Amino acid sequence: MKPLQPGWPVVKNETGENGMDAPHSTAPSPMSMTGSNQTKVRDHNERLVLHLIRKNGTLTKAEATRAIQLSPNAVSMIFKSLEKDNLLLRGDPLRGRIGQPSVPLRLNPDARYYIGLKIGRRSFELVVVDFCGAVRAHRARAHAYPTPVSVRAFIKAEMPALLRSAGVKRSQISGSGIAMPTGLWLWVDEFDASAQDMQAWRNFDAQADLPDVLPGPILVENDATAACRAEWTFGKLADRPDSIYFFVGTFIGGGIVLNGSVFTGCHGNAGGFGPIRVPDQPGGNRLIDHASLMALNRMLDASGQHVDPTMFPEGDWNTLEPVLTRWISRASLSLAHAIISTAAVIDFAHVVIDGPFPETVRTRLCKEVDRQLDNLDLQGIFRPEILCGSFGGTARALGAAAKHISVRYMIENPLAPLG
Repeated sequence: MKPLQPGWPVVKNETGENGMDAPHSTAPSPMSMTGSNQTKVRDHNERLVLHLIRKNGTLTKAEATRAIQLSPNAVSMIFKSLEKDNLLLRGDPLRGRIGQPSVPLRLNPDARYYIGLKIGRRSFELVVVDFCGAVRAHRARAHAYPTPVSVRAFIKAEMPALLRSAGVKRSQISGSGIAMPTGLWLWVDEFDASAQDMQAWRNFDAQADLPDVLPGPILVENDATAACRAEWTFGKLADRPDSIYFFVGTFIGGGIVLNGSVFTGCHGNAGGFGPIRVPDQPGGNRLIDHASLMALNRMLDASGQHVDPTMFPEGDWNTLEPVLTRWISRASLSLAHAIISTAAVIDFAHVVIDGPFPETVRTRLCKEVDRQLDNLDLQGIFRPEILCGSFGGTARALGAAAKHISVRYMIENPLAPLG
């Protein structure tokens, strides 16, 4: 089990006692801008326990008491409430210690189910995700370019089979999340889409236009930010509180994790890395011109290999050689420059790189980025660790579902002090 993080923010009552049910008052802070009533106090502390269990796998009451500095009685009441809501499952007692055996508790994967929808430039994806982040069912469809009409048709056609495959009913879905690029209509020239058809996205409002085909409340997030959220909620970023995440898709985007939570920015587009300027590369001065599958497609076309690798993200990409090796070298150098640029602004410790391609390609790309960093001027920069992402092409749809979990059952900015 990973060591528990100290200093978790807890809500305390006016007298300083650690309890759930007493009146509460704190000074304003990033996490508490208004006074909290009794229900809000309980909700915050329950989220805190759920967050801690999600990040550590299991948790005993004694460990929770030490980690979040609530009284044993308060922690016991929290655990009892969460078990009553079917959110936790008991493990086998830990014997061989002084006193009563400790019972570790873990998240119940069947506690909640969510739909994740990815609206991509080259494909749609639908997933059913359980409370622990496992994909219970998956459907995908490729297209030349997306339209609001085609996404609605995809959902209506695939939803019944998706739910049957997952073994859940529509009434069991607690919410739906949508991951989609910001301003889909703005980049049509980059991937040969119909400008007229793509203009329909300008007035598209997923929360207003899709509730008849998607169950539960709908949350929408930028697609690359959603991929980052999947990594933060379920993957490698779970215990890496200050990180940069790159998702190398048809275009390139990503996300930023600060102080243990996903930072979305004032317009929800933080981590939109495509326009970052990169030097020393022919064919464009933006990151998107080199570290994107759009750039790979153009290189393949120029070589006479008229194939779109986005259509077989888990296939055998060895057939793309020698162009694939040249693209990895080109993309990794541009990514290394982008890492230095972002590290000069945000002091982060880790870089995670993912995308809709086979694990072997992801590993090669990450190793080459690491090598390219060694050849660049890092003076004044703390060199971050380069890590491969966990989920590949499914990250965006998974992150769309994870948005509901992070909003309802986790703590935003968990390392910030309360009061």
